[in-house]
Amino acid sequence: MSFDRIFTEIDGRELSLSNLDKVLYPDTGFMKSQVLDYYARVADVMVPHLVSRPTTFRRYPNGIEGTSFYEKHAPVKRPEWIMTIEVPSKRGEHEPVTYTTVANRPTLLWAANRAAIEFHVPLWHIAKGKAVPAPPDYMVFDLDPGPGTTIVECCRVAQWLGDRLGRESLFAKTSGSKGLQLYERVQRTTWEQLGERAHDHAKAIERDHRDSVVSVMKKTLRAGKVLIDWSQNNSSKTTVAAYSLRARPEPTVSTPVSWQEVDKCAKNGNPDLLRFEAKEVLKRVEKMGDLMAALVATRSRVKI
Repeated sequence: MSFDRIFTEIDGRELSLSNLDKVLYPDTGFMKSQVLDYYARVADVMVPHLVSRPTTFRRYPNGIEGTSFYEKHAPVKRPEWIMTIEVPSKRGEHEPVTYTTVANRPTLLWAANRAAIEFHVPLWHIAKGKAVPAPPDYMVFDLDPGPGTTIVECCRVAQWLGDRLGRESLFAKTSGSKGLQLYERVQRTTWEQLGERAHDHAKAIERDHRDSVVSVMKKTLRAGKVLIDWSQNNSSKTTVAAYSLRARPEPTVSTPVSWQEVDKCAKNGNPDLLRFEAKEVLKRVEKMGDLMAALVATRSRVKI
């Protein structure tokens, strides 16, 4: 037996964990054991954002500075208790893809042990009686700062979106990288209607703030502006899940934030106010709980 492999039981499931002392974040020395510890401790608030959703893993077998790849297909060799979702290929041109769905803490740790640092999910979930892909659960605005801007400018754009749509229906989280994302729960709408609505809002904000906002991805237009990426509102697109680690030099996390924090960052102009690493996120969860909990609660749905 390899000395760098241990067998443990998590919530009644046996897991084999390996290479625990492997450094996955070279700049900080953050090891695989710390990645696993983070996901074990954050699972209670993270899993509700993953459950019943086909999950794409971004794996880094040799750490964040090594080669990475996106894994959609669930591996053939997996524990029998791992749940999967079969999703038809776009336009039915290829065989369906069997995705893993992260339904519990053991599955989250099983994936993290395979060097899945990032977890990405679509805006829909599978449910009894629904076709796959199902209708959308959320509308999302991915606010991406162009050259010369930071998350501070993203916060200002978020304020404008909040004024337009109503803050009470919008939930914010950092991307864990450079930007900010806003989610709104929706129901009884189609993907076409969702995309059109998101595009209309993005164009309206751009029209009112042309010096600060762009709604098209053309790189030559993005300097000094924030891109409102509305195109994520598509059944085949994914966004990074709440509480997912990111492959940045430090173990930063896509972190739910309050409107008070968004306002403070916009006012103070300090992007570090909305930069959170794993250890900070665990303290936030202990103190605040999940600031996006209402997003995954059916009682918070709004109609388009």
